[in-house]
Amino acid sequence: MQTYTYEVLGNIKSTEQQPVYNEAGEQILKVQRIYDNGLKKLLDGYFDHRYFLKYKVLGNDGQSLFEVKKIFRRGKVWFEGKDLVLNEKYIINYENWRIGVPELFISSDKFKMKIDKEMEDWSNFIINDEVIARWLAVYNEQSDMFSVKLVVWDEAPVQDPAFYIAIAQATLFIGV
Repeated sequence: MQTYTYEVLGNIKSTEQQPVYNEAGEQILKVQRIYDNGLKKLLDGYFDHRYFLKYKVLGNDGQSLFEVKKIFRRGKVWFEGKDLVLNEKYIINYENWRIGVPELFISSDKFKMKIDKEMEDWSNFIINDEVIARWLAVYNEQSDMFSVKLVVWDEAPVQDPAFYIAIAQATLFIGV
């Protein structure tokens, strides 16, 4: 089991890079909100800063490793995650919303993962009814920061923390 920690500014307008640390306290990654251009950032201000930004996870050298962005097409909204190293895509969206119990899923060619999304407790990443990772963000009102913890089990099909960090940031902070 691997554990990662980081802090994220509560101000959703911020595009500052935030360091991610492993269990030994070593910085291993950075997470950042990104806009493709100034026009998108300006327009996003009118929509509560929740539509045109991306979440990227970067290596310490600044290389983009994983990104998640919101997609709007034909009246539907979902997220698309992309592993920029392995060139793999993931679709993140709600299913079963028409029957009143929407469930959030990450789909790829290799697996279908469910996210039990909780706002004030651990959010679990689940495959075949088994928790394979979990993520918790605790807000500190005084510092306007979220303290975040990610735990990835050894059995998880994806061991890259960038995958979980980018998806959790996007789905839990800007919603689907």
